[in-house]
Amino acid sequence: MAHKFPEVQGGGSLIIAWQIRGKKVVVVGGGEVAAGRILHCLNADAMVTVVAPASGLNPEVAHRVSQKQVQHIDRLFEPADIDSADMVLTAVDDPEASTRIWKLCKEKHIPVNVADVPPECDFYFGSVHRDGPLQIMVSTNGKGPRLAHAIRKYIAKFLPKQAGAAIDSVGELRVKLRRIAPGPEEGPKRMAWMTKVSDAYSFEELCSLTDEDVDNLLRFYTPGNVPPLDILFSMRDNPDLSKIDVFDGSFGFSIGV
Repeated sequence: MAHKFPEVQGGGSLIIAWQIRGKKVVVVGGGEVAAGRILHCLNADAMVTVVAPASGLNPEVAHRVSQKQVQHIDRLFEPADIDSADMVLTAVDDPEASTRIWKLCKEKHIPVNVADVPPECDFYFGSVHRDGPLQIMVSTNGKGPRLAHAIRKYIAKFLPKQAGAAIDSVGELRVKLRRIAPGPEEGPKRMAWMTKVSDAYSFEELCSLTDEDVDNLLRFYTPGNVPPLDILFSMRDNPDLSKIDVFDGSFGFSIGV
């Protein structure tokens, strides 16, 4: 019997979450496009250096400089500016200068993005929806940035309210679970139980969980159960399961519905 595998669709990009926390990013230019690039990088906890004359900084970039959120080199670009850089972003209205920087980055094997020149980009910036830890990027592979923005807004409109809060709750649950079951032999059980939790509750229900709920939910890990939401809520300020009309054999009581 022939196996069915996904068809290859060439011409795309590898969509990844690039961890640049603590890495040096050099942004050449200080206008509106540069401001957007800078914000993306600061949101990812990068160390940003902006190379541009002070007279060319737009209000947002000037604010980043004044608040010392970025390092500022007050002059036009020089080749030494990208020494030790982990990433370079250019956003200047000078195609020849941008191409020179691109070629220099190629020589030094530094990933580079040249704004509005797709052939001179190792990667693209998409339109991003952000809600706490939730990030959703829409990319048109450099073909239609404004269309990506419209599609991103359309998708965001249908997301549950406070979806980021739900992810925070799940993240906190995973952290605490590793504390109570840290051994590598617990790995498969941890993953299976977390899958049960994610499947048992909707986004809206996960958003409603408090820190107390998360702690109480962890009590169901040992037997591998996931309680109905009403059972979990009934434990608020009443963590003694013996006073709840359920029985669970693992720690004296069992969940029954």
